[in-house]
Amino acid sequence: MQITEPLESGKYYHIYNRGINSENIFKENRNHEYFLILYNKHIDPIAETFAWCLLKNHFHLLVRIKTLEEILCTKNEDKIKKNIPPHQSFGNLFNAYTKAINKGYNRHGALFERPFKRKLIDNESYLRSVIKYIHYNPVNHGFCEHPIEYPWSSYITCVSEKPTKLKREKVISLFKNIETLKAFHNQGENFDSIENSLNL
Repeated sequence: MQITEPLESGKYYHIYNRGINSENIFKENRNHEYFLILYNKHIDPIAETFAWCLLKNHFHLLVRIKTLEEILCTKNEDKIKKNIPPHQSFGNLFNAYTKAINKGYNRHGALFERPFKRKLIDNESYLRSVIKYIHYNPVNHGFCEHPIEYPWSSYITCVSEKPTKLKREKVISLFKNIETLKAFHNQGENFDSIENSLNL
């Protein structure tokens, strides 16, 4: 049995997973939309989101797990079961999404690989690199030539002013300002070191 580290409050994690046997987990646009609705329900109360990307057969998320004090201060306090550990909230998200896909597409059984994968991010330089890596995932997989062209990631939100729960100001501050963030994302980069550490 594979042992995974618990998600600790106050720490940043790159969370990622793919469909079992590399099966597509997002078959059409409404699947992406429903996943994000469930994400908002299950994960927004317990984590801050810094980057995300949904591809056909896998996804990437960059989150900071909230402290108990931060969770208790949220407006959703009455909706949160305080004793649920963060990894269970992610499990609830994946289970709810799996049930919807199984019902909608006449399938059964697991949809995601288990357990879901997580990588601790322990310094600011690594945090910036993972943000760019997540935004560049559609480029690396041949879906587009620049992150701005892909609708199912947080990059468009980062460079826009539309209302969002994404921690956009914090993301921009990691790159000093919006111009530097855009310039950083316009530069080519070799992501081999990140890819190798993920064991995808």
